[in-house]
Amino acid sequence: MVVGLVACGSSGSDTSDPATTAPGGAALAARLDELGTAVDAWSAADSIDEARLAAETAANLVVGPNGPGYGDRNGDGVVSGETVAGILPGLDGSPDGLAGALEDNPCVERDVLGGSWDEPAARWDEMNSAIAAWRPDANTMPTLASHPMRVVGWSTFTLDTDPAAADALHLAHEYAGHAALHVAISNDALAC
Repeated sequence: MVVGLVACGSSGSDTSDPATTAPGGAALAARLDELGTAVDAWSAADSIDEARLAAETAANLVVGPNGPGYGDRNGDGVVSGETVAGILPGLDGSPDGLAGALEDNPCVERDVLGGSWDEPAARWDEMNSAIAAWRPDANTMPTLASHPMRVVGWSTFTLDTDPAAADALHLAHEYAGHAALHVAISNDALAC
């Protein structure tokens, strides 16, 4: 099975990406749809390589080009999920996070942004610390208030899974199941 996720998002100055040209809530809704499609592909992957490709797409759609780890996370030479704007603000505070336009929506602020982004580097450090501390017997993802950040965590665990391990695809599917819950919560925040 070939997964067509490389074309998700847009690159460079391409402004035809509906998630970056639509107003406010429509832009975030479009990006969450893309994220949901990536997580669905990850969940249905027939191989660990397909799962890793979809996990890369999901993570890149959340962090955007100015976020931590953006790029070729699976090492295949292609940036899957390439986009001009992530769901969350960039490390440098650049106003490219699609959810930032809806920070006045209390549900988006709580569930998608997970609180204030006055110090974006500190917020991303929280995520990186939770990911680094995670173990199968010590789930640190619930410490992250932002549900899209949790998707990045589950994506990272999929990408870090040894592809040669007998249970690699099973683990990737399990992680995709967790990510799907966080995409659903993020979508629900838009309806608040």
